[in-house]
Amino acid sequence: MKNSKLVWLLSLLLVVGLFLAACGGEKEAEPADKPDSTDTPETEAPEEAKIDEEQVLNLIAGAEIPTLDSALVTDSVGFDLLGNINEGLYRLNQENVAIPAIAEGEPTISEDGLVYTFKLRDANWSDGSPVTANDFEFAWKRAMNPDTASEYGPYMMEGVIKNATQIVAGEVEYTELGVKALDEKTLEVTLEKPVPYFLSLMSFGTFLPQKEEFVTTQGANYSKNSEALLYNGPFALQDWDGTGLNWKLVKNEQYWDKDTVKLTEINYDVVKETATAVNLYSNGEKDRAGLSGEYAMQYANDPELVTEMDASVFYFKYNQQRNGEPTPLANVNIREAVSKAINKQDLVDVVLANGSVPAHYLVPKGFTFDADANDFRDVNGDMSVFNVEEAKAAWDKGLKELGVTELTLEILGGDTDISKKMDEYFKNQLETNLPGLTVTLKEVPFAVRLDLDTNQDYDIQVAGWGPDYQDPYTFMNLWLTDGGNNQMSYSNPKYDELVNSANTELALDAEARWQALADAEKLLIDEDFGIGPIYQRGTMQLLKPYVKGVVSHQIGGDYSYKWAYIEGKN
Repeated sequence: MKNSKLVWLLSLLLVVGLFLAACGGEKEAEPADKPDSTDTPETEAPEEAKIDEEQVLNLIAGAEIPTLDSALVTDSVGFDLLGNINEGLYRLNQENVAIPAIAEGEPTISEDGLVYTFKLRDANWSDGSPVTANDFEFAWKRAMNPDTASEYGPYMMEGVIKNATQIVAGEVEYTELGVKALDEKTLEVTLEKPVPYFLSLMSFGTFLPQKEEFVTTQGANYSKNSEALLYNGPFALQDWDGTGLNWKLVKNEQYWDKDTVKLTEINYDVVKETATAVNLYSNGEKDRAGLSGEYAMQYANDPELVTEMDASVFYFKYNQQRNGEPTPLANVNIREAVSKAINKQDLVDVVLANGSVPAHYLVPKGFTFDADANDFRDVNGDMSVFNVEEAKAAWDKGLKELGVTELTLEILGGDTDISKKMDEYFKNQLETNLPGLTVTLKEVPFAVRLDLDTNQDYDIQVAGWGPDYQDPYTFMNLWLTDGGNNQMSYSNPKYDELVNSANTELALDAEARWQALADAEKLLIDEDFGIGPIYQRGTMQLLKPYVKGVVSHQIGGDYSYKWAYIEGKN
């Protein structure tokens, strides 16, 4: 697992006490069905006569801003702000589809799918200077420069952009990265191999432009405060001193699509306690407040409660080898039994109570779609569902194959209250439904769990993943024999073949690629039981009804305010 993933994971654990997860962060608010994020089509702004004269939004941030250097950002607060103050070649629209932004229309793509040529629209930085192709070349190469110490640069570009893999290995200089400004308005990007999700990557914060002259002039001071940054997005940052607990965004009058932007100001205050956030919301000082734990249950019937699904999926990791020896979980029937022995619906309804839903899959619902708008989830549907009869049959078969009548298995979990409640639930379900099983709970601090995971010193661990880009591959590549989250000795040559083919010979055959990834998911979940899916995460928030048009995202920054507006506050 990349360090950048772990940074986000730590923040998630501190907020809600959950488990190993990917980039993103806990969202504060926005309805699951997003009535306000989709009721205003991209081509049609809200009618001026209906919106309030004062267009000011007051929000809560869950943490301080660590940095707003797009080469260095790894946290949810940073990505969220970057998505609103800057803009790349592409931007996620109101339907979460990556569309041209600074790019003027779709790129020209070579027949072999390796060379993308982008034409840039007329757009300016906040200082009035033009955004040029060199701004992209400079920023991407800077992110690959070892001296920059970027985490996401190598992670996102390695194996994608030409020479990135060799740069990471130290075999060529970062200046050889396959991106080149042909002129001020033309950017050429050469890939290592065809990458079907490449244009989705272009909306991610790591690929934002930076003005070389400005960055160089600022030197070590670059991005240390709001005055040491340039902006080319819908908003500009103000009143941030680099360490403060409050800041604001103001409408960027230099933005190429400024007429779409209705909000004039967004005020942020850092609030880390749910009780304080709810109080600020209740007295009208804030327009949105995230809920967790007891507050989620307390406000379950509030008319201003909104729930939202995101694309993080949580699951059991089954460690098949511990201390150099096979574990009982190396037996496929034992893995099947554990996977099917837990009532996930009761878990999300009673224990979590935050809008999460049972997951019988790895690739989440509502995350990625084919050219005909079909959800990837529809291919396999639900797999490895709760079934006590099937769980017991697999359990008995597995015990017989192991030559034992009983087993003791350890669940590795966190030391927070919600982690402990979930672990107790798992223990009760497994010991009740699988006769002869004893479950021990190992509840340790986050840093200790990371070490135990890396060293494969556990039996079962609750883990999770959130996507970096809008494609099933961001989940499926984790479980390759040498996959980034595969510290559990799962290996199946057929699985490796299917997943690898999606990024090689099938890369340009969308239908066959889609099916290969679906076949791999079914193999992992419903045949090998390599992992045991548990739930897809949901969140609950309070949101003022006069806040309209906020768009929620599943990758990159959590929210876009480009289309947001205030209507009916007064």
